[in-house]
Amino acid sequence: MSKLWGGRFTKSAEEWVDEFGASISFDQELVLEDIQGSLAHVAMLKKSSILPEEDADLITSGLLTLQEKAKKGELSFKVEMEDIHLNLESMLISEIGPVGGKLHTGRSRNDQVATDMHLYLRNQTEDVLSLISALQTALLEQAENHVETLIPGYTHLQRAQPISFAHHVMAYFWMLQRDKERFTESLKRINVSPLGAGALAGTTFPIDRAYSAELLGFDAIYENSLDAVSDRDFVLEFLSNSSTLMMHLSRFSEEIILWSSQEFQFIELDDAFSTGSSIMPQKKNPDMAELIRGKTGRVYGNLTGLLTVLKGLPLAYNKDMQEDKEGIFDTVKTVIGSLKIFEGMISTMKVNSEVMEKATKNDFSNATELADYLAAKGMPFREAHEVVGKLVLSCVNQGCYLADLTLEQFKEASDLFNEDIYQALNPYEAVKRRNSAGGTGFEQVKLAIQKGRELVK
Repeated sequence: MSKLWGGRFTKSAEEWVDEFGASISFDQELVLEDIQGSLAHVAMLKKSSILPEEDADLITSGLLTLQEKAKKGELSFKVEMEDIHLNLESMLISEIGPVGGKLHTGRSRNDQVATDMHLYLRNQTEDVLSLISALQTALLEQAENHVETLIPGYTHLQRAQPISFAHHVMAYFWMLQRDKERFTESLKRINVSPLGAGALAGTTFPIDRAYSAELLGFDAIYENSLDAVSDRDFVLEFLSNSSTLMMHLSRFSEEIILWSSQEFQFIELDDAFSTGSSIMPQKKNPDMAELIRGKTGRVYGNLTGLLTVLKGLPLAYNKDMQEDKEGIFDTVKTVIGSLKIFEGMISTMKVNSEVMEKATKNDFSNATELADYLAAKGMPFREAHEVVGKLVLSCVNQGCYLADLTLEQFKEASDLFNEDIYQALNPYEAVKRRNSAGGTGFEQVKLAIQKGRELVK
């Protein structure tokens, strides 16, 4: 079969060369976007009187037929037709005859593929935003159920201060909120039309780029035809935003993995998001969390890969840019799958409140309360810090905790200690009192949940 661009050539490439250069194995993912772009293009050609009405109507009818077949999975793609654009054009010609070849008037595959990618990423970004909101909702529900559930807060993976479990969960809510804002902001760059830029220099036909952009729901057109066909910044931005999102999910996965271990036992994952061992019958592994943690690397790799592809490309289009697609398709699949899994994991996760609370009592995470207690009574904080540090050392040597010390032992360290010190050492009271803005105090946590609810409406 001769190429649609084959007039200049006197010989055909060998089959293996065609296979190496072809992109149809993966860019068939863009079939509906490509048809959508073509429908807008032919409508513009008709409106601008570049094509006769009867030709434009026939092409539109053929495209709609292909669209229905595509939705039903009835289209068969050929490697020798290289890519989604030439495959569909060949199918259109087979469907309606030679007039199908007029569809390509006033455009190039260069602006065509760029248009497809803009349409694709607009759709996928909206899906990602919806899934982030669903995960945020699951986090809010867990938070609402555990405002007064205590958990050790950590720094350096060492117990630091007791906090509300809801406060810990809400930290990820706000990370996801920033992710949502980044994806939303990126829609400004995604929702721009390159259609009509041609191969690189525009076209001599009196096209109406603003009209085709309007039909496709774009907010604006590229102002420079070279930029329109060579820009992949919007793809990089999606990959970058996805990398940050996956980093957040990976951090949370790490904590879920730790919390569900025998050593912590803070949570139990639902069976639907766990797997067993082929040899050890007792095992319940947090495989979905581990997979998300692992898949983060491939998303990073896709970003680095495209940055490397683009870094040395002269204007305008180059075949290298074909390498933008597999990475973005893989990232979209990974991000969407990870978000769906995470929402399910969080919404079905069992929180072992009693185990968490017990952990806040059998440690020295209330030491800061002692230092604050002394500072509130006038002792310089740095001096209070030293006094409490020596008390902790004394407890370590005695094999006890701060709450086990007698009042006499406290008074030996400082006359400022009184009976109320034991209330200050209570983890529940310690958490409750931390009501500075954004703190772990129960009232602050409730306010944060309320704000979160308003944001995901």
